[in-house]
Amino acid sequence: MANAHRRFLGVQDLQDLLVRSGIDSPMTERSLLAGGTFNSVYRLTFADRPGVVLKLSPDPRGAAMTYEQGIVTTEALFYATAKEQAALPVPEVIALLDLAPNLGGGQALLVTELPGVPWFGSGVSDAARGPLRAELGRIVAAMHAVTGPAFGYPSQSTGGLTARWGEAFAAMMDAVLNDADRYRAELPVDPRRVRRALDACVNDLGAVRVPCLVHFDLWDGNVLVDLDGRPRISGVIDGERAMWGDPVMDFASAALFGEIRDDEDFIRGYQESGTVLPLDPSARRRLLLYRIYLGLIMVVEPIPRGYGQAESKHAGLVAERLSTDLAELDQLAGLDPVASNR
Repeated sequence: MANAHRRFLGVQDLQDLLVRSGIDSPMTERSLLAGGTFNSVYRLTFADRPGVVLKLSPDPRGAAMTYEQGIVTTEALFYATAKEQAALPVPEVIALLDLAPNLGGGQALLVTELPGVPWFGSGVSDAARGPLRAELGRIVAAMHAVTGPAFGYPSQSTGGLTARWGEAFAAMMDAVLNDADRYRAELPVDPRRVRRALDACVNDLGAVRVPCLVHFDLWDGNVLVDLDGRPRISGVIDGERAMWGDPVMDFASAALFGEIRDDEDFIRGYQESGTVLPLDPSARRRLLLYRIYLGLIMVVEPIPRGYGQAESKHAGLVAERLSTDLAELDQLAGLDPVASNR
């Protein structure tokens, strides 16, 4: 699966971008990295300096979801903030550049290359998994200690930052449901039930008062592990979905298709710094909302990217999870699922 609107640059165009970024060393190798389905990502190597990673936004004239507008800038902000304020293992931003009109416009993000490989598919042993999950918990807790000016996506793609989390998240949910309607996505749940559940949880969302740094894409493919010697987490990457929001949001992707409450190692690591991982009923209702939001993104995004819902790798799992999460949320919020459809 790949975004039909991705761009690919020739050697001279890549070299020109490097010069604009302050790197005048000639490339010895360029390779297109696999795994992502939105941007084009190159690994560039040199004879006289460390390698770098270059991320190109898709053609801005192509179709995209609302929240995806400006997310290259969001990723750059996430890296800079996470490194400067929490010393997290994230790439260092070398340059964020606007692409020239003759290259189609959009943006390019150049960052340092981190050691290690994506955890997903790395063959991490069962013995190493527990300590790594605990380490990830510590990293996420440190990230959540970083606070921002207001709630929402930094790119302001869904209406800008706001003082109230409930308003910010409602705008996010509205945007993804409107995207579903705009792209004629086949949703496994009725949007009316989703909106009613959102309304029923307004007090739960209103209880979130501090905008924290949230990654919201912490599945194993975005966590790098260095397996040379004692396994360790060497990087957290792809901060495109980052926002100022409720820390509970990160538990949706950190336990993708699972339950964070069952991950004792992650919880232990998260709480080592004295930060309590919220597992109370209000947090559970919010977590279900965030999992529904993430699931809706995963259902809709294949359409503007051009590879279609049927070709999505996890279509069946996402549909099943959306249905069960919404049913549980209806129950916890005291809603009648049948009445929600009217």
